[in-house]
Formats: sequence, structure tokens, C-alpha cells
Amino acid sequence: MTKDLAINKKANFDYQIIDKLECGIVLTGSEVKTAKAGLVNLTGSYAIIRKKGAFLINTNFPPYQAKNINFAYDAKRTKKLLLRKKEILQLMEKIKKQNLTLIPLRMYNKKGLIKVEVALAKGKKKIDKREIIKQREAKRRTEKARKGEY
Repeated sequence: MTKDLAINKKANFDYQIIDKLECGIVLTGSEVKTAKAGLVNLTGSYAIIRKKGAFLINTNFPPYQAKNINFAYDAKRTKKLLLRKKEILQLMEKIKKQNLTLIPLRMYNKKGLIKVEVALAKGKKKIDKREIIKQREAKRRTEKARKGEY
């Protein structure tokens, strides 16, 4: 049983998803409470791979309770993703060869543990995005015409 805590809604519009992967994430206590409350924002965040592992960057974890935060709290702190060495090496290879990006798609609660679904993705061009918008609008018009709203 998994419960979605945060979803990156812009990911499917901005990127072409190639491969998905589940990984754990290292969080502090207040960040876990924020995540379980569903206050996390994944829009605009991405993951990078360095020698010491994979890291999630630019993910917004607002304070759980504004009155209880200490002044050292950083809402956009870089968080470490928990992956095996073999998985990290495979991801590094794919990213370099195919010029891909690693982005988080969703964060969810799986048996009391917070997991992140990351995806290897390729950025869409502006023309592709316009085409998607045109198709969506045409679909809406046909649905309205079918219902007799026009």
C-alpha cells in the first residue's frame, strides 16, 4: 500500500520519461513530518550523481510548524538518495551517453518509509510542448461538442 505524498505534475509535460527507478531518501525528523503531511514541492527539482552518491536538489520542504523552526533550517537543503553502487554506475553511464536528466516524479509512503520515484528523462522542445497543448485543446472541444455545450 503506497500513498502519494508529492507529485511532480510538470514532469510529464516538460520531459519525455525513459526509465523509472525507486529509491530511498535521507531526511531529518521535521522533514519526515513535512513529507507525511504532504507539504513537499517537487516542481523544479532534479537529481545529480556525484562520486559519493545521488543527491536530490531544489526540492522544497517547508517547515512543519513555522513557530517551532530553528534559524538554521534550510527548506531546499540537498538530500541524499539511497541507491546501490551498481544502480548509480548504470545511471551515470546512461546520463553521459544519452544526455539525459534525472528528475523526481513522485514521493510516496511505502510501509512507513518515504520513497522517491526518479526517472531518466529527456527534455522536450518548445515545439513538442505546443503540439501537446493543441491536442489537449482539440480533445476538450470534441468532448464539449459531444455533450452539446457548444
